[in-house]
Amino acid sequence: MRSERQSWLLPAVLLAVMVTAAGGLLARDLYAESTPIVQQPVVPSETPVPRSEQPGSRAVEGTEDAVRHPMYETVRQLLQTHFDAINGRNYERWMTTVTSAHIKSRPEPDWRAAYRSTQDGSVVVYRIESGPPDQARVMLGFVSTQDVADAPPELPEECIQWHVIYALAVENGAWRIDAGATGASPQHEAC
Repeated sequence: MRSERQSWLLPAVLLAVMVTAAGGLLARDLYAESTPIVQQPVVPSETPVPRSEQPGSRAVEGTEDAVRHPMYETVRQLLQTHFDAINGRNYERWMTTVTSAHIKSRPEPDWRAAYRSTQDGSVVVYRIESGPPDQARVMLGFVSTQDVADAPPELPEECIQWHVIYALAVENGAWRIDAGATGASPQHEAC
């Protein structure tokens, strides 16, 4: 009786080991493929993107200083979603990138009017500064193109280079762009 039990035990153990090994190899390959690619830092160019190609690339990039910050990938993804929402005229998606205070300061009709012809690109994160817990600031630049009628009244241009500082705050467990004085007075000039 005992030899019958042992005769099937060895093949069963070998089968379990082979299945486990195959599963481990498969998992290793899957994880290797899903490992995020570390973005190479950019060196901001003094040569502007040609006027016909403005606002430039839609991809959010970072300088070496920004890319080395531990929050960089979180900030990059947040800003990518934010600018994609603006470029796609998607208010619902935009709301996922900003705090409730920011949403209250920019209701949908105002948001749609402000961004009706805007296209943003050439977004570069220059610096990320962590602050008190659940707060940070991000210094970035980007280019916007828009109808002159939709440009800021103080700079009625079709193409504007922006230099801004966004305040970030954690809300409901996620980083969001906050409303407030930090982003209220950006520097900007015609492209």
